[in-house]
Amino acid sequence: MTPHAETLGKARTAADFAAVIALLDTDINDAVVRRRALEQAEDRAVFGDGDLAAARAALDACNDVITLLEKTICVADTRRIDAAESEARADIAAIGDEIAAKAATLTERWRNAARLVELLRQELFEADALVRAIATANGLFDADALVRAIATANGLFDAASVAELKINLTAARRAAMAGAGAAAPARLSRAGLQADRLLLSLLATGGALDPRPQLGAPVAGVKSKFIPASKPIPAIKPIPARKPIPAIKPLGERG
Repeated sequence: MTPHAETLGKARTAADFAAVIALLDTDINDAVVRRRALEQAEDRAVFGDGDLAAARAALDACNDVITLLEKTICVADTRRIDAAESEARADIAAIGDEIAAKAATLTERWRNAARLVELLRQELFEADALVRAIATANGLFDADALVRAIATANGLFDAASVAELKINLTAARRAAMAGAGAAAPARLSRAGLQADRLLLSLLATGGALDPRPQLGAPVAGVKSKFIPASKPIPAIKPIPARKPIPAIKPLGERG
């Protein structure tokens, strides 16, 4: 039986086999050193210094040990390679399972994102319907002629009190959308950043849901500084041409 045979039999992993091979390398190095000494003893015995048969027997035994150690190292290295490949396959399988689990989680995340986007669309549709309803009501409140006619007919209310029922859509929307939003992750992909900016643009002032008034449009309580396009711009009067200056006669031609 070779040295470290028990340790070699218990080895299971590539690291275990590598440790056994290191021990066997140490043993074979020691055996090579002993073989040099036995070869020198054999040489001396040939010239009558020592027992030649015993020297050759010891040298043969050392060579057998070295041969056995070399074969053992070869077998251990083969088993180490097999163990390393098996461990690599196990690692790859574990990585595959981890990726599959992450893919399932990613699918669920995308499903939740799609659900939230659809929920956002539904909320926007409902908000738009309410906007149209309130705008219609505001239009009725702004119909001063109709209000005055009804007030004159039944004498129940004054037309001026109707203005208090109007709803400021811009103020209501901005108040509802005010507040700090969720902070974006530090490491966000380019597609994620674009999608996040697109969603934030829906809430931003002047965004798709908060259009600003057109240039020159009237604002409540503020007089416009721009000339309405419906009114013609007064024509600019041309500057009358000056009379020509008479030519100056020379001194000799004056009367």
